[in-house]
Amino acid sequence: MKKPVQVFENDPRPAGDRALDFKAMTDARVALGRFGSGLPTRATQAFLLDHARAREAVWTLVDNAAMEASMADLGVEILTVESSARERNDYVRRPDLGRRLSDRSIALLAELRTELNYDVVIVVGDGLSASAVTINAKPLIAALLPLLRGLGLSLGPLVLASQARVALADPIGEALNSRVTIMLIGERPGLSASDSLGAYITYAPKPGTPDSARNCVSNIRDGGLSISEAAEAIVSLVGDMMRTHMSGVTLKAAVALLPDGR
Repeated sequence: MKKPVQVFENDPRPAGDRALDFKAMTDARVALGRFGSGLPTRATQAFLLDHARAREAVWTLVDNAAMEASMADLGVEILTVESSARERNDYVRRPDLGRRLSDRSIALLAELRTELNYDVVIVVGDGLSASAVTINAKPLIAALLPLLRGLGLSLGPLVLASQARVALADPIGEALNSRVTIMLIGERPGLSASDSLGAYITYAPKPGTPDSARNCVSNIRDGGLSISEAAEAIVSLVGDMMRTHMSGVTLKAAVALLPDGR
């Protein structure tokens, strides 16, 4: 992670030296320099490389079979489902399809509905960055499981969802009678980070849940929010949801009304 550098308003150093401080504080493209009327070759090549990484993150599919195998040591049951988006082209161009389960997935979850009832279900969706999921999902889940169990919460099967948008966790959570869903999903890549994972936590999930009823912990990656910090933030939100029976924009106000303010 970048180390913070203090910059003073009346810094006597030359502008070029002060610009180095800003470069140390951010991964954004600042103080790139110039060559004639354009950018230096190094900056241009770096831009093209990051652009290629961002495109690859969006268009590459997560290998769910390999991911399932890698998570075998977590000791949880794993289900695989998919959205109604059959191809990646459909997924990118039709976000609505990524919010709906396929017929096969609906039937699979319907078989389990009457038997299961959980406090928390974790869903891993590929989203818009396969890189984010491949790199960050398992370490984050490994950090989350003991913290959630420490709150005495019952955990459902881990659901791996292909061609998924955030709202796909809603029908999954409803089908599994889950009080809370945690959707871990690849965030839209930028030109400074293509491996950022987001966590969207929803109380009482069901189809049609608005985004205002979710809480988000974002930028989970090396160089962003660390795995341990993200896990603690997520579990804190889950605990607040269990106490207030709500999530989203009203959660903070509801927590403040609790007798102990928590």
